[in-house]
Amino acid sequence: MVHPVDEFVGLRLRWQRLKNKVSQEKLGKSLGVTFQQIQKYEKGSNRISASRLWNISKILGVPVNYFFDGYEDAIPAIEGFSESSEPALPIEFLQSHEGIKLFESFNRITNPKKRKNALDILETLADEAA
Repeated sequence: MVHPVDEFVGLRLRWQRLKNKVSQEKLGKSLGVTFQQIQKYEKGSNRISASRLWNISKILGVPVNYFFDGYEDAIPAIEGFSESSEPALPIEFLQSHEGIKLFESFNRITNPKKRKNALDILETLADEAA
């Protein structure tokens, strides 16, 4: 069973790897593992040891805490232990190619008015589809 922390760390790994345009094979070679192992890390099905996470952070140029940043906001609280009713981030979508491209494209829009226009267009398209 995949633990939510491992899944979240895997998502952050995939996100940063793609952002840096590093292939799974290249990252695996740098770490001395196969690209299949990198796939398992990214899915959260295999846990990443602390020392390996340290090495990954150096290769991808991010601090180790990057892999945990935002975890509290992304994962729903355990039932009965929180009063928050905020929905979790849709991790499956964020891990998809389309989700990453959407995020990267939106992030490149620096003009606030154009960002709002882009959101308006997406909402209109979504409303039409529904």
